[in-house]
Amino acid sequence: MSNLKVPTMAELMASGQQPEVLFWVGCAGSFDDRAKKITRAFVKILNEVGINFAVLGTEESCSGDPAKRAGNEFLFQMQAMGNIQVLNAYEVKNIVTTCPHCFNTLKNEYPELGGDYTVKHHSEYLQELITAGKLTVEGGTFKGKKITFHDPCYLGRANDVYEAPRALVEKLDAELVEMKRCKAKGLCCGAGGAQMFKEAEKGDKEINVERTEEALEIKPDIIATGCPFCMTMMTDGVKIKEKEKDVQVFDLAELIATAKEL
Repeated sequence: MSNLKVPTMAELMASGQQPEVLFWVGCAGSFDDRAKKITRAFVKILNEVGINFAVLGTEESCSGDPAKRAGNEFLFQMQAMGNIQVLNAYEVKNIVTTCPHCFNTLKNEYPELGGDYTVKHHSEYLQELITAGKLTVEGGTFKGKKITFHDPCYLGRANDVYEAPRALVEKLDAELVEMKRCKAKGLCCGAGGAQMFKEAEKGDKEINVERTEEALEIKPDIIATGCPFCMTMMTDGVKIKEKEKDVQVFDLAELIATAKEL
């Protein structure tokens, strides 16, 4: 991490600066070892492009998404109000996050509690950087690879973000192959709605195994996603199917950072 520049809002404010964008890291991106790699990849891209950004660091708390989905509205509002106080104190206007759960909650549920921000998922933000000519991407190691994109529920069906992730995959000079159930008809990985934190209910098969089987049917080299929850579920699915040697699971930020050899 030493070569990465990750300023905190407190540091920037102390020097009288206001960043272009606040990078909301999220619990997974902060604490989960696999998701930390996504955080690093995204920061590498921001550093490379020269984006003036900051993180909240220890002042960032959970967005409250798992509590709300699990039915604890009181805890959700406590989490949200605490975060909104911090964000508003720093006069934050623009937020980007690598987690669709944080993205959905900050964008759609914070406004009614007094937190009005322009919130973007990193797939949208990266696509905007490419369109603006600030970020250039070529295939590199992914040229000609077969990549399928698994739509995270809170990115796709909840917020209609389907094109940005696919545009990023196509920028890699890769072959984008779609699963039978994709976009608005995509299948959940099984982790959303706080399901990730509870034991499985009775049934014949885990949802993440079902979803992984759908991905493996089209024989991709890579399963791409844009969510740390989906990352865990799809990676586990690939392991259960004993296909780790054949199929890799990557976040969109990791694909771009690797293609650019960052």
